[in-house]
Amino acid sequence: MEWMVLLVAGTAVLVGAIVQGAVGFGLGLVAAPVVTMLDPGLMPGAIQVVNVTLPLFTLAAEWRRIDWRGLGWALLGRLPGSALGALIVVHVSASTLGVMVGVMVLIAVTLTARALSVPRNGLTLTGAGFVSGITGTATGIGGPPIALVYQSAKGPQIRATLAGFFFLSAAQSLGILWAVDRLPARAVTSGLALIPFLVAGFLLSGPLRRYLDGGRVRAAILLVAAVSAATLIGQSLYG
Repeated sequence: MEWMVLLVAGTAVLVGAIVQGAVGFGLGLVAAPVVTMLDPGLMPGAIQVVNVTLPLFTLAAEWRRIDWRGLGWALLGRLPGSALGALIVVHVSASTLGVMVGVMVLIAVTLTARALSVPRNGLTLTGAGFVSGITGTATGIGGPPIALVYQSAKGPQIRATLAGFFFLSAAQSLGILWAVDRLPARAVTSGLALIPFLVAGFLLSGPLRRYLDGGRVRAAILLVAAVSAATLIGQSLYG
């Protein structure tokens, strides 16, 4: 990874880690569009490497607040969703994948901004896990479906449960991408190079988690995600 690409991608990972560390999700929403714009060949492997790393920091602090029952239902839907996502990665071109990532981000932004009230039960959690498996494996963005289901829960439970889900999901996606030969060594090493930015972002999220209003943090991530997604779609269609 060239130093300029590393700096820009690292900044996106840092911002995403700040948001996810504070509210429970957001790393993929910020970083995936930016990394895809910079170098589509790194996706989705590089993002999955950072996706599997960040939850470990949250779990170290808040693992006792995990909703184990809900996590089980979500993971039940995640496996078949990941398999479908892997098929998409194999058969879809880089430019088409870029449009898919951008559209998915815009959909997630719209749904999250409207703060839809979704009941939290076995059916909705399994369905959210299935959708998250598709989008997470294919694009590196798997947080919004699960986050929407948990939006009415308390902060520590949201962060801990999502962290458990993201860790297991990203590990699953990495395994599937490797099995279908869509995990090049270059993507893995680039993802590893982004981890220092991730660590810095998580450390910065502590003060924000305590002092910033959650609504302001969410508004900021939605704005950045929307701009990144629109730019990515334009580049994929006309670049």
